[in-house]
Amino acid sequence: MNDAGAHDGGAAVGAPVVDGDWEYQPVRLPPDITRISATVQLGIRAEFGGWELARTLLYADGTRKVWLRRRLSRSLVAGLAT
Repeated sequence: MNDAGAHDGGAAVGAPVVDGDWEYQPVRLPPDITRISATVQLGIRAEFGGWELARTLLYADGTRKVWLRRRLSRSLVAGLAT
């Protein structure tokens, strides 16, 4: 389980945020992670977590901030409504 600020392979993973039908998760990748390593990490999240890339920012120091998103499941949305 990842909490806000938890580290996952060098990536700082933020707490998911729900907005409408989408769940967003911010991920901060430090500058020492290569593009290939970042691609692999994000690909694993996409394959096994159902996440897709929503937005990416590259800072001057080489840090990447990535927002991942996935649709909320209807069963989870129904559970929130009750």
